[in-house]
Amino acid sequence: MFRITTLNVNGIRSAAKKGVFRWLTREAPDVVCLQEVRADECDIPAGCRLRGLNPVFHCAHKRGYSGTALYSVRRPREVRCGFGSAEFDTEGRYVEAQFKDVTVISAYFPSGSSGPHRQQAKYRFLGEFLPHLDQLVASGREVILCGDINIAHREIDLKNWRGNRNHSGFLPDERAWMSQLFDEHGWVDVFRTLDPRPDRYTWWSNFGQAYAKNVGWRIDYQIATPGVAKRARSADIYVKRRFSDHAPLTIAYTGSL
Repeated sequence: MFRITTLNVNGIRSAAKKGVFRWLTREAPDVVCLQEVRADECDIPAGCRLRGLNPVFHCAHKRGYSGTALYSVRRPREVRCGFGSAEFDTEGRYVEAQFKDVTVISAYFPSGSSGPHRQQAKYRFLGEFLPHLDQLVASGREVILCGDINIAHREIDLKNWRGNRNHSGFLPDERAWMSQLFDEHGWVDVFRTLDPRPDRYTWWSNFGQAYAKNVGWRIDYQIATPGVAKRARSADIYVKRRFSDHAPLTIAYTGSL
């Protein structure tokens, strides 16, 4: 059995001050995937290292922006930072770790909420990323893609879906991309295979008591190839404490990495 936790920390130093690394130490997942690290590796303090876990960081060229990380109990056989995108690899959005049986990815998809120019960048990212996922499938490896996808796929995945149909994160073209990924390319939304309940979210706005009222979005995922997806046994979104505007998602899989 191995467990993977994914979390958008909205600033690794801020989340550390709120106790996320003490919590992770107690939870002891085998792999930790973080997004929106928002720090250069040289600026990440010792308190943001997990004892006994091997860290890999993919930091953005722009200081204090984006960035991803992956920590693992087992040392990966191979690590890749970036997926070959001239536009997006400088933003630190992708870490890939190959283990013996499974490849795990920590990814941070762009948000389009700041304006039309960023929404168009998000569409360009989606257009580049899907062929990359196809290449991973063609390699024959089992893959678990973890991260902040910044898209709520179905109406069940956000509270106020009617009022957000024209908002980034729930636009028809974004949702269609997710449907294509699952229905045509064979990837699996692992959480939804284990937990079909409504009102299960991973992100809440900091305004209007959204967290207290559970007015949220499910935009953080573990998306897997079918073979390893079948090995998922339990899923949990941790909401008792807040380390970020996102919540940690942990899924347990049978077998080994």
